[in-house]
Amino acid sequence: MNAALNKGPAQRAPSYYSATLNDHTQYPTLKGTVHVDVAIIGGGFTGVATAVELAERGLKVAIVETNRIGWGASGRNGGQVTGSLSGDEAMRTQMRDRLGSEVDDFIWHLRWRGHQVIEQRVARYGIDCDLKRGHLHAAMKPSHLNELRGFAAEAERRGMGDQVEMLDRSAMAQHLQSPLYLGALKNRRNLHLHPLNLCLGEARAAHSLGALIFEHSEVLDIVHGPRPAVVTAEGRIEARQVMLAGDVYHKLEQRTLKGKIFPAMGGIVTTAPLGELAEQINPQDLAVYDCRFVLDYYRLTADKRLLFGGGANYSGRDSRDIEGELRPCIERTFPALKGVPIEFQWSCAMGIVVNRIPQLGKLSDNVWYCQGYSGHGIATSHIMGEIMAEALTGTLEKFDTFAQCKHVRVPMGDLLGNPLLAAGMWYYQMLEKLR
Repeated sequence: MNAALNKGPAQRAPSYYSATLNDHTQYPTLKGTVHVDVAIIGGGFTGVATAVELAERGLKVAIVETNRIGWGASGRNGGQVTGSLSGDEAMRTQMRDRLGSEVDDFIWHLRWRGHQVIEQRVARYGIDCDLKRGHLHAAMKPSHLNELRGFAAEAERRGMGDQVEMLDRSAMAQHLQSPLYLGALKNRRNLHLHPLNLCLGEARAAHSLGALIFEHSEVLDIVHGPRPAVVTAEGRIEARQVMLAGDVYHKLEQRTLKGKIFPAMGGIVTTAPLGELAEQINPQDLAVYDCRFVLDYYRLTADKRLLFGGGANYSGRDSRDIEGELRPCIERTFPALKGVPIEFQWSCAMGIVVNRIPQLGKLSDNVWYCQGYSGHGIATSHIMGEIMAEALTGTLEKFDTFAQCKHVRVPMGDLLGNPLLAAGMWYYQMLEKLR
């Protein structure tokens, strides 16, 4: 590890992000009884983003987290903020009865709302998270190019023509030193950033607005009733409302939630600093992912490393050798990086929903949940944080639009759900090879 990097707390995953975090704040363990308006279970993007929204509205909020703020997927992901919505076609189908002819506009707006929230919040609270614009959605076969042209045409029709550009193979040479791609859609609105520093910065913003934050405080039970409560080993939070925002990292309320969301493990590595080589392989400092169903994604870090992820494992089990799995992908993408040292490797559990529609709902009159972004969590969690804050303060229109969507519930939970997901992914990968 580079000696100039911070040594993150032992409680965090040994990732590049934890080694380069800006904020070493440690929040206390919950002890005794606390009274608030809203208790939020989960200190990732969903919980923290909702807490900021509620605190800005003047509510007293408490976040309670089993580990550390940003400990899960929010502090371990690829750091790309894109306008892609996993499950947009399913949303369109299920929401059409409620929204009618406005459904397409509703979904298009959702694609970009997370970007706006993040950029505004970073500016308002002075959050240092290496925020940059620019992204390539890269095509590896002609059918991919056709899909990208369709998206570009819609962007043009909706007034985003100055922010997207189709690139052919020759233009790709000016953007990436890679032999893999036939072309790409260049998107100047999409973002990339250091997700752990964003999450910690937002937590600090919420705390500055009066939110209480508790770490190392696993919730053992949710008490339902007129005045609900969350209970930990050493404390209790009594609230007017409770929100469960733990995604795939908890086993609470399994009577209702079991079999609705499943873990998929993604591996990420980060190279040693590349120096001038970074500008050769990615001269415009763009984030990239390809068009495959199980895709590779990568970008440069602020100190000119390549951060590279891919090969999601839908069995729900961690890889034993992330570097061994991803090094061939890196060297195939960038032959100039053959033999490059890998200094960090870690895994990230993503919450996968069968139909890919985020799951919003109520467990009782005043206990809510929000989960399931299927690998698109940074932007989507901030969209949902805003929607949940609106719902918790009485504006239910957007919440109800999601809550009325029907979701598949798999019997036996992860035991059956993950093998079914793995089989489904194999099917789509085989189908993709035929396109």
